[in-house]
Amino acid sequence: MCILTIDDEENIRNGLADNFELEGYDVKEASSGEEGLELIAQGGIDLVITDLRMDGISGSEVVKKVCSEHPGIPIIVLTGHGSIDDATAALKAGAFDFLTKPLDLDHLNKIVKNALQGKILAEQNRELQAKLLKSQNGDEMIGKSDSLNRVRQMISKAAPARASVLITGESGVGKELVAHAVHEQSERAKGPFVVVHCAALSETLIESELFGYEKGAFTGAENIHKGRFELADGGTIFLDEIGEVNLATQVKLLRVLQEHKFERVGGEKSIEVDVRVVAATNRNLEDEVKAGRFREDLFYRLNVVRIEMPALRERMDDIPLLMHSFLREFNIENKKNIKGFDKASKAAMIKYNWPGNIRELKNAVESAVVMCTGDEIKIEDLPRALRSQGEEKVITIPIGITMDEAEKIIIQENLAANKGNKSKTADILGIGRKTLHRKLEELNIE
Repeated sequence: MCILTIDDEENIRNGLADNFELEGYDVKEASSGEEGLELIAQGGIDLVITDLRMDGISGSEVVKKVCSEHPGIPIIVLTGHGSIDDATAALKAGAFDFLTKPLDLDHLNKIVKNALQGKILAEQNRELQAKLLKSQNGDEMIGKSDSLNRVRQMISKAAPARASVLITGESGVGKELVAHAVHEQSERAKGPFVVVHCAALSETLIESELFGYEKGAFTGAENIHKGRFELADGGTIFLDEIGEVNLATQVKLLRVLQEHKFERVGGEKSIEVDVRVVAATNRNLEDEVKAGRFREDLFYRLNVVRIEMPALRERMDDIPLLMHSFLREFNIENKKNIKGFDKASKAAMIKYNWPGNIRELKNAVESAVVMCTGDEIKIEDLPRALRSQGEEKVITIPIGITMDEAEKIIIQENLAANKGNKSKTADILGIGRKTLHRKLEELNIE
């Protein structure tokens, strides 16, 4: 921890420096408010101790400046007996505490310790809040379904290893989230996580983006450009939609995986990197290999650990959780306070097949939040594709049958409409899965 002392009296600065160095702190000194603010602006300061009465920029001005521009840095002010009012004003402006001269160093050390502990706790709290916001914003895998839990288990097994990982699944299922989770749970978590959307790069650009280029390599190459592999050194590179990469670039990728070396475009010097490769695809790479569009040796290099991300329709239990997570996110973004979904809109979203997976669900919730004028999302607020799911379908219940028989018809018809999906049927009927299974047994429904 680094403490900055600001005082125009040299003997006080030296005395404080000696004291804090004995306590194990790094110390920097400034003889004026101007010099102190310059040192703070350079960074690396954890706590400031400043005299109030100084020529030029006063201690009070230092307090105001630091509290507005560097709010995480605690400030302790030193004052004479005659300037207690000024010290009180400094506290109101945001100072942590004040001491009167002559100084009681033991008391000062206690205040410093408390201030730094408070700073650490505040930083930890901000980190926790950031993680919570991240989770709420859908940047972490949300869900409790068996299929998603299996993915989590695969991630926990794969992450500590150094092997390449291939993530498969339809477009929009959240493959990048899986890649990021692998990185975060690995020994490379403190290193860079570099994302390359291969499908967005043309054949002429992808090589220079991945491997960089030398000055003069082609028209317009006025400076050396580091590629994504260099930028990912010591961390993880995520190659999204790896199936879109052309055969020429596949050869270079294979070499990087085998030798951890490559050359920039237009260069001759080999560059060595320590990078873990995580790739993803929505294509069937086995079929691509058979068709001659993807190198077999590269496929086997990438496919060391394989994680299959299920489609949203295969994890229907997670839809309500995702809906409400996205609702919280877009409430904040649009400054609204929508409390939830009405019965009809919820049923429509549960019945929908979600061909675009989580990406489509997120877009649908965002659209509904924008269109909603009340405190609850209704069927008319949903995109057109989902509104059709809310059209009423009539179940005919004959007169003269028992309640059990009527219940059986209702369950059978809803099961048929949902193509046998019990999770979806239970949600639409407003009962739990266990209750539905019990009723299926009681009513002898197969």
